[in-house]
Amino acid sequence: MRQLTRLLRYALPYWWQVLASVSFMALVGLLDAFRVLLVGPVLDRVLNPSSGSNDIRLFSLPRSHRTIYLQQFVPSHLHDAWTIVAYALVASTILKGICDYLGTYLVNYAGYGMITDLRNHLYDCILRRSAAFFEKHTTGTLISTIVNDIERVQYAMSTVLAEFLQQLFTLIFTAVVVVLLGGKLAWVLLLFVPFIIYSAGRIGRRVRHTTRKGQDKLADIQNILHETITGNRIVKAFNTESWEIARFHKAARRLFWANLRSVAAVAISSPLMDIFGAIAIALLLLLGRQQISHQRMTAGVFFAFIVAVFKLYDPVRKFALFNNNFQQALGASSGIFAFMDTEDEVRESVGAKPLPPFAHSIRFENVSFSYEPEGEEILKDIDLEVRAGEVLAVVGSSGAGKSTLVHLIPRFFDVTAGRLLIDGHDVRKMTLASLRSQIGVVSQETVLFNDTVRNNIAYGQPRVSQRAVEEAARAALAHDFITALPLGYETVIGERGIRLSGGERQRIAIARALLKNAPILILDEATSALDSESESLVQSALANLMVGRTVVVIAHRLSTVRRADRIVVLENGKVGDSGSHEDLLKKFGTYRRLYDLQFADLELPRVGAAP
Repeated sequence: MRQLTRLLRYALPYWWQVLASVSFMALVGLLDAFRVLLVGPVLDRVLNPSSGSNDIRLFSLPRSHRTIYLQQFVPSHLHDAWTIVAYALVASTILKGICDYLGTYLVNYAGYGMITDLRNHLYDCILRRSAAFFEKHTTGTLISTIVNDIERVQYAMSTVLAEFLQQLFTLIFTAVVVVLLGGKLAWVLLLFVPFIIYSAGRIGRRVRHTTRKGQDKLADIQNILHETITGNRIVKAFNTESWEIARFHKAARRLFWANLRSVAAVAISSPLMDIFGAIAIALLLLLGRQQISHQRMTAGVFFAFIVAVFKLYDPVRKFALFNNNFQQALGASSGIFAFMDTEDEVRESVGAKPLPPFAHSIRFENVSFSYEPEGEEILKDIDLEVRAGEVLAVVGSSGAGKSTLVHLIPRFFDVTAGRLLIDGHDVRKMTLASLRSQIGVVSQETVLFNDTVRNNIAYGQPRVSQRAVEEAARAALAHDFITALPLGYETVIGERGIRLSGGERQRIAIARALLKNAPILILDEATSALDSESESLVQSALANLMVGRTVVVIAHRLSTVRRADRIVVLENGKVGDSGSHEDLLKKFGTYRRLYDLQFADLELPRVGAAP
């Protein structure tokens, strides 16, 4: 019920469409029941002309014994039984069709509207989560929730809901007709109600469980698809197509069996309702025969009663299917709301204030960090200050915590102990937007979008002038190769910039950071994956980018950090040493060891060289 209540809250903005659709669907049910009442006059009057055309009886109201005649619903100038019944049949069918169209359109308008809002809210929740959230959940799982789980809910809250409302009012008004025509015979149907409710509840719970399992298996397939499509070059390079195909086939087979279990749960509903319906009709035929033989009911009225019972049986049978669809939607919504309710590790504090423009320093004050609450500490008691305008290089062995350290500055993660201060302000008390607007990031893994070169450079600033974009590209030494592209700045570069070389992608990322013009810059191994020529161009572009900014540089290649004002050496999550390049070489510590490892091959004599 809690999940259902949360889903229905999304329908509140569309309350008038829902209310109008309910009204139109009520008219559909009423007119449908009215057409059932016409079966009796067709048999007793139209097909029996000798009975006359006066006072064509529809039904009598209980207790008051007031009789309702068909002539009350047609123009008074119609007198023949055929014309009266034909007019009522055609007019009620036309009105029913109009109401059905309007009701279906409005309920789908509300259903698709609420699902659009739900999808937008889910995407907003996911996109605003911290980096830790995306490390815990795979891309395929997130995409499956946004696409497949939402699709399940959408089907239930639009298409199924429209038919559900129509069948609900058909059931209500047809039940009234059954009582009016059948009298005591109608009470026989109540014997089957407990069995129908019990079986529908049992089947519904099973459907919800199997649906959730199926959605999880579908997420596994999307994970494999995402990994193999984005990593298709690695798959080909290692000649593992057959292995990946086999892995996909196994996941597809697991989805196949999960779907079959769901189908097995759903498919039993309709046959079960058919059995209940057949038993009920058989009993009514036995009792109706006695009613007709004792002249308590005409053959036409009894036939109309049986038609009404059949009409009543149809929505009852469909309600079992509706229940299954709604249970599937609830099963899918559990994954949606699970992501919405996930407690994020990086949250904006209540009363957070905008961070003033950066002016003085970034200070790590006894900072410690671990990815898990009880896990191993990656950073331990870091005490470090980066002054405004300073270029600070962070070096260390792989796994020393270099990237983790710089990711704390824009609050991709929060410190687990100590404080991170910018100009004396604890970053946890500042708004995320004001903090991140003052930080530019260029990383080893360049993220570009399947869009034009211009839009990638102007990312987050769509209204920036073309002149500013080109100036940033020139400073990043990217203008020349961009203009050589088929459409220049309007060239679409493919997913993740696949149509560009590594150096070209990196220079576009640098141009993007230049255009942002943030006072604090983080360079996270920005040249480690480039060849010497590309690295030289990127280093020149980075030199332009670093002018007048406070820069924190991470690099495995020590040649890229020689020009830093200060170098900090991380060892096992702690600051092991700091100083200039020359000072650290003289100390024969970790920095000297790393330096010797990288440059020793340049100092070794070549084999066969003259002594």
